[in-house]
Amino acid sequence: MKAIQISQFGSNEALSYTELAEPKLNSGEVLIKNQAAGVNPIDWKTCGGGGAAPFIGDLPFVPGWEFAGTVEKIASDVTTFSVGDAVFGFIRFPERAGCFAEYIAAPADQISLRPTELPVHAAAGLGLAGLTAWQALFDKGNLQASQQVVILAGAGGVGHLAIQLAHWAGAKVITTASSTNHDFLKSLGADVVIDYHTQKITDHVENVDLVIDCMGGDVGIEALACVKTGGTLVTLPSVTKDEVIAAGNAAGVKVEPIRVEPNSEQLDKLAGLYVDKKLELKLANTYPLEDLGQAFDESRTGKVKGKLVLTI
Repeated sequence: MKAIQISQFGSNEALSYTELAEPKLNSGEVLIKNQAAGVNPIDWKTCGGGGAAPFIGDLPFVPGWEFAGTVEKIASDVTTFSVGDAVFGFIRFPERAGCFAEYIAAPADQISLRPTELPVHAAAGLGLAGLTAWQALFDKGNLQASQQVVILAGAGGVGHLAIQLAHWAGAKVITTASSTNHDFLKSLGADVVIDYHTQKITDHVENVDLVIDCMGGDVGIEALACVKTGGTLVTLPSVTKDEVIAAGNAAGVKVEPIRVEPNSEQLDKLAGLYVDKKLELKLANTYPLEDLGQAFDESRTGKVKGKLVLTI
């Protein structure tokens, strides 16, 4: 099978488009014939030696954690799926999962059936960003109807999904984005959009129940001033979580870090919201598997509107 593999951590030059053996099934697994895979900042950070690299173990390594495809084979103890089922998933994170390949051995309890109304490329990009948004809003943030939530960097992969989920939950949604994205984000359910180039968020927002910090660092720390007493800031970037937590402690604001976890039940809910037209995934761009380096370059700009997906 064709796959992207790295034999040492590094820049795009470390990415090798190569031929590998089809993965073998263990108990509890299904073999997926892959059709598409989502690309996320955690992928290029890990390939560069950061991100989830400490969890990868010995190299070589096939990166990628989310996919959409069809079931090709099933282990003898798997009863929840059949050969030919259309499925999608976010698997094994933060350990190696091997989704940038033509075939994947996936844990059956971490994948979900893909409804026909959910296109394969949207399904491939929904897992990591969708689960991150869901778990940040509801598991960590305990967002309730009528509450106010700020979502920093609303046009990104996680941000644009978090806006829609918060709107669906009945919250007032405030987000930050460049002016070119304001109309787009309002169409997704944002009530207020602040231009971070020309406006300081603390001049316009106060006493909110929850902040979803997709930026981290100084941006997340500044947003602490917007949170009301008893409110929460959920910070996503792991590299700056300790400094945001420390600043939260000093300001008397609860800060929750998050590491997204595979969850097939939540994937089912996200797929259902997509089918019901309560959720859409904005595809920023698609690339063939062999052009993963180009996808990484686009992701590194930090200006991607929506999700990047590989076609396989």
